[in-house]
Amino acid sequence: MTPATPSPASDLDADLRAIEEVAAARGALRAELGKRIVGQAELIDHVLIALLCRGHCLLVGVPGLGKTLIVATLAEALAMRFGRVQFTPDLMPSDITGTEIIEEDRASGQRAFRFVPGPVFANLILADEVNRTPPKTQAALLQAMQERRVSVGGKTHELPAPFLVFATQNPIEQEGTYPLPEAQLDRFMFDLEVGYPTADEELAIAQLTPQASTSPLKPTLDPGRILALQALVERAPIGEHVARYAVELARATRPGCGDAYVDRNVAYGAGPRASQYLVLGAKARAAMDGRPVPDLDDVRAVALAVLRHRVVVNFQAEAEGIGVERLLPLHEKP
Repeated sequence: MTPATPSPASDLDADLRAIEEVAAARGALRAELGKRIVGQAELIDHVLIALLCRGHCLLVGVPGLGKTLIVATLAEALAMRFGRVQFTPDLMPSDITGTEIIEEDRASGQRAFRFVPGPVFANLILADEVNRTPPKTQAALLQAMQERRVSVGGKTHELPAPFLVFATQNPIEQEGTYPLPEAQLDRFMFDLEVGYPTADEELAIAQLTPQASTSPLKPTLDPGRILALQALVERAPIGEHVARYAVELARATRPGCGDAYVDRNVAYGAGPRASQYLVLGAKARAAMDGRPVPDLDDVRAVALAVLRHRVVVNFQAEAEGIGVERLLPLHEKP
């Protein structure tokens, strides 16, 4: 007997239950991360949004603010395979992607190449201080981030799913660093600024015991369920007026958009990938709140993190200290 085909109504019910699961998982993840991380609630929410959108993140902040700890703790709480690469000036592309070695069969004496996977073959990659390595090595991440695969020795190797890259960058120490190419920056869904904790949060951090950083975590989701929730976010509906607002927000950052302030200060604005990420991010944020359909506030909530690294100001704006935040149509301009 052939099983009945699920009706559209039952599919909708399943998606609504899955959205409730996303909201519950958000609370559970916050609780697990809170065992080791104090504060950073907004940052953690953005990281979870990126996770649901298959989006990579760039974490920018001075040393000691817990960037590495957040990523490693997230991987453990999600039962994801974690890979860390410490980017240094002498790092080679093969140190990231892997390499082929010659092996000899002891029985036959024949030699053959065998691929040895690099640390990029994991679910969650931490590219620590990504701007400390030359562009040639930085480019080794480009194919992995965009296509979820790497090519070595003329062969293509698929990366495990889910696959996310979280890169850290120190904004104050520029000696011996290499700016990330715009093409690579565009592969990051979010540029997240990691700020200092409040006085109360810093007091709580100072009182943490060493055992807190090694306390066991209860896995909240597994990679298979993460993939299902990512697919849920992709197919979630969005109103045309919300999608249109996201597109208008991205287009408003480009010279020639009709805004004299932008024309005067912007060299290059955000591209279409920004519009896509604004829509996806809004969907994920709504799902995390237990809502099936996003609204304009969801777009606004992710807009700065999506657009911050995609808008290039000109020399005049840099000389006057005009940051990207002042150029976005989220705020009133001078």
